[in-house]
Amino acid sequence: MAWNVSGTYFESCNCEAACPCVFLSPPTEDGCTAIIGWHIDSGEFDGLAIDGLNVSLAVDSPGHMATTEWRAAVYLDDRATEPQAEALGAIFSGAAGGHPAVLAGHIGEVLGVASAPITFDADGSSVAFRVGTVADVKIAAIEGQGGGQVKISSHPLAVAPGNDAVTARSEHLHYTDHGYEWELSGRNGFFSPFQYEG
Repeated sequence: MAWNVSGTYFESCNCEAACPCVFLSPPTEDGCTAIIGWHIDSGEFDGLAIDGLNVSLAVDSPGHMATTEWRAAVYLDDRATEPQAEALGAIFSGAAGGHPAVLAGHIGEVLGVASAPITFDADGSSVAFRVGTVADVKIAAIEGQGGGQVKISSHPLAVAPGNDAVTARSEHLHYTDHGYEWELSGRNGFFSPFQYEG
């Protein structure tokens, strides 16, 4: 079953910037808690268009992200039709293969899969993402030399391989679900384009 998706990805976690987990180093805290989001600009699953939809993942890694199994909750855009939601679930669960299957290989427990209103706003230097009443995140790029963005290339633990990750800090991160209550600011963030296919 052929499929492809492309758009913008972001993540924000509790590590200091820049998160060392992407270099397969230990997190700056005891574990890593993160919100990951994908906005699909263009996508198709077995001929079904899934353009414009969003997906989010809340991740709790109680230790080193590369060696500890993650607990994760999945949120699918409530604007998706039932076939579109099934397509999103197949892709981002890793069941349809491609790079999402690599990411899914780190997950030891899925806490739940829920449909939620998800909003996404990006302007090239910041990303804002809201998942119903459970998650609200905004990150902004760190200013580098000459006012440019700080980017990381070819890091081994990559959500969006093949793309330079813009390094950011969170203006705020709020998450309340599955017994978790995360309130963070001034912590790590990344964003970049992404392209997956299977």
